Amino acid sequence: MRKFNIRKVLDGLTAGSSSASQQQQQQQQQHPPGAREPEIQETLQSEHFQLCKTVRHGFPYQPSALAFDPVQKILAVGTQTGALRLFGRPGVECYCQHDSGAAVIQLQFLTNEVSEWCLSLLHRAENRPLASFSNCLVTFCHLPFQSKWLYVGTERGNIHIVNVESFTLSGYVIMWNKAIELSSKSHPGPVVHISDNPMDEGKLLIGFESGTVVLWDLKSKKADYRYTYDEAIHSVAWHHEGKQFICSHSDGTLTIWNVRSPTKPVQTITPHGKQLKDGKKPEPCKPILKVEFKTTRSGEPFIILSGGLSYDTVGRRPCLTVMHGKSTAVLEMDYSIVDFLTLCETPYPNDFQEPYAVVVLLEKDLVLIDLAQNGYPIFENPYPLSLHESPVTCCEYFADCPVDLIPALYSVGVRQKRQGYSKKEWPINGGNWGLGAQSYPEIIITGHADGSVKFWDASAITLQVLYKLKTSKVFEKSRTKDDRANTDIVDEDPYAIQIISWCPESRMLCIAGVSAHVIIYRFSKQEMTTEVIPMLEVRLLYEINDVETPEGEQPPLLSTPVGSSNPQSLPPQSHPSTSSSSSDGLRDNVPCLKVKNSPLKQSPGYQTELVIQLVWVGGEPPQQITSLALNSSYGLVVFGNCNGIAMVDYLQKAVLLNLGTVELYGSNDPYRREPRSPRKSRQPSGAGLCDITEGTVVPEDRCKSPTSGSSSPHNSDGEQRSSNFIEKVKTQSRKLSKMVASDIAKMSRKLSLPTDLKPDLDMKDNSFSRSRSSSVTSIDKESREAISALHFCETFTRKTDSSPSPCLWVGTTLGTVLVITLNLPPGAEQRLLQPVIVSPSGTILRLKGAVLRMAFLDATGCLMPPAYEPWKEHNVPEEKDEKEKLKKRRPVSVSPSSSQEISENQYAVICSEKQAKVISLPTQNCAYKQNITETSFVLRGDVVALSNSICLACFCANGHIMTFSLPSLRPLLDVYYLPLTNMRIARTFCFTNNGQALYLVSPTEIQRLTYSQETCENLQEMLGELFTPVETPEAPNRGFFKGLFGGGAQSLDREELFGESSSGKASRSLAQHIPGPGGIEGVKGAASGVVGELARARLALDERGQKLSDLEERTAAMLSSADSFSKHAHEMMLKYKDKKWYQF
Repeated sequence: MRKFNIRKVLDGLTAGSSSASQQQQQQQQQHPPGAREPEIQETLQSEHFQLCKTVRHGFPYQPSALAFDPVQKILAVGTQTGALRLFGRPGVECYCQHDSGAAVIQLQFLTNEVSEWCLSLLHRAENRPLASFSNCLVTFCHLPFQSKWLYVGTERGNIHIVNVESFTLSGYVIMWNKAIELSSKSHPGPVVHISDNPMDEGKLLIGFESGTVVLWDLKSKKADYRYTYDEAIHSVAWHHEGKQFICSHSDGTLTIWNVRSPTKPVQTITPHGKQLKDGKKPEPCKPILKVEFKTTRSGEPFIILSGGLSYDTVGRRPCLTVMHGKSTAVLEMDYSIVDFLTLCETPYPNDFQEPYAVVVLLEKDLVLIDLAQNGYPIFENPYPLSLHESPVTCCEYFADCPVDLIPALYSVGVRQKRQGYSKKEWPINGGNWGLGAQSYPEIIITGHADGSVKFWDASAITLQVLYKLKTSKVFEKSRTKDDRANTDIVDEDPYAIQIISWCPESRMLCIAGVSAHVIIYRFSKQEMTTEVIPMLEVRLLYEINDVETPEGEQPPLLSTPVGSSNPQSLPPQSHPSTSSSSSDGLRDNVPCLKVKNSPLKQSPGYQTELVIQLVWVGGEPPQQITSLALNSSYGLVVFGNCNGIAMVDYLQKAVLLNLGTVELYGSNDPYRREPRSPRKSRQPSGAGLCDITEGTVVPEDRCKSPTSGSSSPHNSDGEQRSSNFIEKVKTQSRKLSKMVASDIAKMSRKLSLPTDLKPDLDMKDNSFSRSRSSSVTSIDKESREAISALHFCETFTRKTDSSPSPCLWVGTTLGTVLVITLNLPPGAEQRLLQPVIVSPSGTILRLKGAVLRMAFLDATGCLMPPAYEPWKEHNVPEEKDEKEKLKKRRPVSVSPSSSQEISENQYAVICSEKQAKVISLPTQNCAYKQNITETSFVLRGDVVALSNSICLACFCANGHIMTFSLPSLRPLLDVYYLPLTNMRIARTFCFTNNGQALYLVSPTEIQRLTYSQETCENLQEMLGELFTPVETPEAPNRGFFKGLFGGGAQSLDREELFGESSSGKASRSLAQHIPGPGGIEGVKGAASGVVGELARARLALDERGQKLSDLEERTAAMLSSADSFSKHAHEMMLKYKDKKWYQF
């Protein structure tokens, strides 16, 4: 009978009750009590999500090696971080990463053998030997064409031989002391070159660093010839006939040697050395790092080299030298040359090479030079390698854009292309494109440090540049340091892009830069000239009265009002600007950049609509802009920083709102505000156009708009820089401006710090954390509240509203959400004449952590996009009929919510650093709540569309990527992906629709990933194939006389020479075999799809059939020859059968 245990029963009961209580707590967390909401059917489930990397774009970061497969037409680039990038035809790329992360110092292709898995054996490890060779570092490798035996040279001067199919080490070893002269007592140095004679595979040419070259006979295991030179060797190259070779040396010379004349070189060349008189030796030059010797059938050979410039060419750019006959061409490069390769028609080293191009791998670029055309023009690079032309500072990702957008951007961008490229097609054209099912348009926008903005076509996991916009064209260029007095807040890159706001439907673009400037652009296909660039200046200052608060009390402290005026008092002006100094000599009302006052010719594309700049206030620079939003339907742009918020009507060129963050609260401010500065004397804090506090007495000078009664900054007093002015600026504002500048220069858009890094605030602890802006740096640790999120929408602004109306939702770094109502004029013509009325609604919502993202859902749970104005060409005069239609049309393209019944509600989705909430509107009850993280913080949150539904996608600083259903905030995905290692990831990570995301994985590369299960399943088909079945070209014809007298290439049975039967086993302590996932055969199977396998098998059968037919023909020929010989022999026998010997 089974024994009954009462203790286990009790344990089970307690466990069950605890789990039930946990489930109840979780349900209460997602559905707070008293927040009963109608159930919305959600279709997204956990099985719809899967996270994986898709493709990597851009230039390989820190490149170190280069290789090319001449049969498959595939290019490989290795990096110092152990990465491998493979390039085929445009749109066919592959990325691999070595587990050790050691630097790739050389690449070798197994030519026409599963080309997408290059043999990257050579990794120089840091502070430890190579994983394969236990006691020494590998310095050079050589793999003969159509051979499986790899020659491996080491830093000790020895050469080992490895079978690349089994990765076993042969017992055949060439020791350095046997290779050099026996009389030589010094070590020859590491092996820097290995190659076999093109005409005799049994002869191996070995180059040592010290200057010694040895021709080694593999069969006899001894040196045939030894060649010595005084200077160190960097590289060696053969002539295709195998009778000569050329060496490059550290003194900038080239030596050409005859194989059978080891005493001295046949010719010594100093390509860039000055030839001295009296037959003296030329002056030494810089080392020639690499040389290649390529021959042609119809002309002189090519000698191509890198380096070798004379030492007196100080400041000259790196060069590639092409010597062809008597002509020498020096091709200057923009960056240092890492490696180069010559592309030839044949893969066989014993045939005329017929070079047609040179691939030059630079430190930050890849250049392909056409050798067949005069002047050696370069090919137009089709790869997206210009991503880092200027450092990327921010990026945005848009999927499922309007279908006419990419053609429109391409049509204006094609005019920007440079001329003078080679007319030939790009020769690296291996692989096949994928057959992906994705057909929706995708666009990536990147902002750069030089102020440029690039638009990229990212459809179907490819990347192609469409259009480039230079935002710095509207500003005057600073030529000297004295001219840069206004740009002191940033030492470098004053035009760098910080935030991008783009409306794909209206094609309106708005950017915010590090010099506290905002530029609004309108898209046009027509060229135009702007006589005067429209500009506004905004004086935005955070200022609080010095009020002492008794212990235990926290009355709200009202800030000094920042101004109040009527919007009508601000007529649109072209260059409204004040540039002056305050009474104590501090810089005041001066923008950081000077806008051009000359006419600006604007090409088709994005054209400047309005420039907005924040100005210096009382000797303090403007703070960086932390949030930005634009709405084309309302004609408004709004931006904020740690001082406050400003709203601009870009149609009327007027400032509508200019308030400190504190003033948005009015009397509802829950925080205790400390004085912002110990300085007692205050400067006027600037002008605004709405005052939230009723009955406030406003000084007369503060009623002025920031743009009235002003002069151009170019004619201002700010240009008279007296020593007193400079001294005061240096002493009183340098510390603050430099500390802010350091954050700006790093382009950190992170608006709050981790919990454990947050400074202590002198406030009472509330239920929600107070995240502070990382960009806020102050001497007295003031408690600044920055604007972190902005969202235009049409929804319910107050609890009592019966219908939705246009409004702006504002999120701050302290977790507060405030709502500002917008009263827009009724008609199209009235919109340009009547002012937009802006007023705070009094609605305040609170969350934990800084607010990152806001979105709105309708009653059915569908996403409500912001209202937008459809794009139209503004530079073409409108006809009367169109004007009449415009008058009859509604003034604003409203969102779908305006057609809803009054009884239907909406949902506001708010995501902060710590949690997400779904608020029911207009009741403002919390319908759903989810605490995303307790120990970390969210870096990026986006509401995205996926599988005909929507979800909230979040990326946390601890490396987790999470998705939640909407509106119930049910967890759907939580995967550990990538921890936050630097601010570049936080600055550039973004989600978009259809399960796509990206971030800047290195300063030069974008990594795209997907969190969609459907995309992961179709990824292999989308990526295409690198390896395609291609038949290896026929070997060169030896000719009748060469075959008869043995003058052709001599083959070598390497299997017999290096196999275990003849050479024995290698020492176990010498090398260690690290098995991979299935060996080379497993790699072959994993690297290609079913189609490739079938094609490869069919090609193998065809080759086998061809060989069998050739064998049949040879057998028949031998049979007929034997019959003929037998017949002739029989005739000879009959002829001389009866004859005596003396009759012959």
